[in-house]
Amino acid sequence: MTNHKLLKNMNILTFVSDIYEDLELWYPKLRFIEAGAKVIVAGPDADTVYTGKNGYPCKSDASIKEMNAKDFDGVFCPGGFMPDKLRRDPQVLQLIRDFNNNGKLVGAICHGGWIPISAGVYKNVRVTGSPGIKDDLINAGAIWENASVIVDRNFVSSRKPDDLPDFCIACIDVLSQSKKLR
Repeated sequence: MTNHKLLKNMNILTFVSDIYEDLELWYPKLRFIEAGAKVIVAGPDADTVYTGKNGYPCKSDASIKEMNAKDFDGVFCPGGFMPDKLRRDPQVLQLIRDFNNNGKLVGAICHGGWIPISAGVYKNVRVTGSPGIKDDLINAGAIWENASVIVDRNFVSSRKPDDLPDFCIACIDVLSQSKKLR
């Protein structure tokens, strides 16, 4: 069972837009809240309801353009078709670069890996992801492995919704280790 205080006073950012993978946003969001973190969901527009790939709604807390990596301890990128749209947003890409440059958690599951790919942060990083983006990951310079979760420094990646328990445990471990170093 997750310690409800493990991530106390930590802030985590995630992204939302239409056609996000429902489980890949909600499962980590709720697990991180359960562990004591505050999770901010940022979309193209604030206070907007976006619809998931499977029809589940998610209201954004803030707009992406208002976000600053210095205000957060980590970020995670859910999959679905949403990342293909958000990877074209220069602010999203800069946020990912800023998280990485400061050694903060950069988590991605399934097609969420498209965002770090486009941000240019996966060069020589061990990752996994949906087999559908395996070639994209390799072409970006990542070292792809077929595993439920891969942790490489501040990067955590997983392949699909079935991997969410391993993904969340690894993200919480990376975040709690970074908390000890503060």
